[in-house]
Amino acid sequence: MAKLTERQQEILDFIVEFSQTQGMPPTINEISEHFSVSSTTSFSHVRALQRKGLLTRSSKARSLSVVGSRPRRHFSLTLSIPLLGRISAGAPLLSEEHVERKIYIDPSLISKRTSGSKLFALQVQGESMKDLGILDGDLVIAKQSQDVAIGDVVVALVDGETTVKSLYLSEGQWELRPANKDYKSLFLPLENLLIQGIVVALQRSL
Repeated sequence: MAKLTERQQEILDFIVEFSQTQGMPPTINEISEHFSVSSTTSFSHVRALQRKGLLTRSSKARSLSVVGSRPRRHFSLTLSIPLLGRISAGAPLLSEEHVERKIYIDPSLISKRTSGSKLFALQVQGESMKDLGILDGDLVIAKQSQDVAIGDVVVALVDGETTVKSLYLSEGQWELRPANKDYKSLFLPLENLLIQGIVVALQRSL
């Protein structure tokens, strides 16, 4: 079998999944929208898959066809979101600002109230949120928002570093509260806290 790049494999998997769930292949524009890339980039990957003998395509719309039989995955991961790096759930750890890669999650993890929000994922390092079931190595899924409520689990920027904690008010200050008795809360003046997002879901590798 021809060797594929990671992105070519992702696009091939997406075409298979889309065709099986929608009953028709995706268009170049739908591939571009799913992976947040330009149509030119998507077309380039499709052409590469054609050259490697894995796809056929005619001049007609929705004419992409995967060559050969490919097994359907046992569950559908059709929502693509950016993984931005690692965050600290212990001492704050500077997170990478660029997107490391895209990950795919089950859309059923996300509530309808979150539909349309810009989502991102970060990987947890540390055990300070373990009593809320957020463990070292977990991926937290967050929506970009600064419209928070007391008690929300937030992704916050503290002195240029990113951390995840529960948000509370305490004596006129923000309290970033851990969920582990072995860790202490962080207290910040009201003007010194930047909320990057609100945690809406969790994904754990088995």
